[in-house]
Amino acid sequence: MFELNKENMKKSLVLITFALLLYAGLNNFAHVVGTVRLLLRLLSPFILGGCIAFIFNVPMRFIENKILKKAKLKPGLKRSVSLILTILFIILVILFVFFLVIPQLASTIRGLFISVPKAVERFQMWLLSLDIPWPQIQTYIENWDMEWGNIINKILKFLQTGLMGSIFTTVGVVTSIVSGFFNFFIGFVFAIYILCQKESLVRQLKKICYAFLSVKQADRVIYIAGLTEKTFSNFLTGQCLEAVILGTMFFVAMSILRFPFALLVGVLIAITALIPIVGAFIGCGIAMFLILTVSPIRVIGFFVLFNCLQQFEGNIIYPRVVGNSVGLPAMWVLMAVSLGGSMLGVVGMLIYIPIFSVLYTLLREKVNKKLKQQKVPSKKWESLEKKES
Repeated sequence: MFELNKENMKKSLVLITFALLLYAGLNNFAHVVGTVRLLLRLLSPFILGGCIAFIFNVPMRFIENKILKKAKLKPGLKRSVSLILTILFIILVILFVFFLVIPQLASTIRGLFISVPKAVERFQMWLLSLDIPWPQIQTYIENWDMEWGNIINKILKFLQTGLMGSIFTTVGVVTSIVSGFFNFFIGFVFAIYILCQKESLVRQLKKICYAFLSVKQADRVIYIAGLTEKTFSNFLTGQCLEAVILGTMFFVAMSILRFPFALLVGVLIAITALIPIVGAFIGCGIAMFLILTVSPIRVIGFFVLFNCLQQFEGNIIYPRVVGNSVGLPAMWVLMAVSLGGSMLGVVGMLIYIPIFSVLYTLLREKVNKKLKQQKVPSKKWESLEKKES
């Protein structure tokens, strides 16, 4: 029976307030969306700074706790040295991509303008050698002329008058670029402050939780926050390590077997492998196209090499080096990648796996707690698994 006491009055007021806010929000949905977008635009430098700080924190923590563990430095100085080394490491990676990979990529693109017409011509000659029994198709193949000069001129004209022209003549785009650099600068400075004072920030956030929540609720919020941070860190570390190992394996194997574009394909595989499940296959498809323009017969060899290295890395190296970094079954990983990709693209693929992992862990804990409270014996579900197996 409902009793009109102070506690129930408080709950009723909260529900009524929530219902009124929800009703007002639905009636003014366009204004609500506009306000949310405005807030996100204003807070975007700080959101970006938080993301940068989280990414930088993974290598910085490794340097601070592992490499500089025995160094006789004050905690503040050790943090500063770790942060500087982390920034230098990120800069070196960016410089590596710019000065080693991009020139080779530019050279490859220039080579494509030469090799693709020749490859198409060889393909045309191969089709003619098949003696196709349909005269109309045979005549079409004989008269097939791609007119590569006109195609290249159209592409260059589009870049000059269309895309590039809009970039350099539209004031709004230039303003957006300047605004983007400014937001990145503010976010980077904000990330530095977070990394230098992360213990103090964590302590302040805990104080806020315990001040406005009950001790039980605050403990739960802090536990979930810690679980989320640990899961995202493990996932980021695992994906980066897997990508580096896979890219290095491809570079070494392709160099030994004299495949073309060894360095470019190795870096390409490493970058695309950051995307869970499908990333390495995207890199494989691009690499096969590049090799196809040089030696079509070697595409088959590269495909065999890709499958061998992918199986070796996935079944032997990854479980030992990375392990089960997020604690999520393969079925849920596939679901997270599919849902995240359909909603937020590549970014969704990356963030939905750790999010699903956190939800899966919390649900598993809740289920186990309920089973323990109801005193359900484990043989009730273990016997079903044995029967199914």
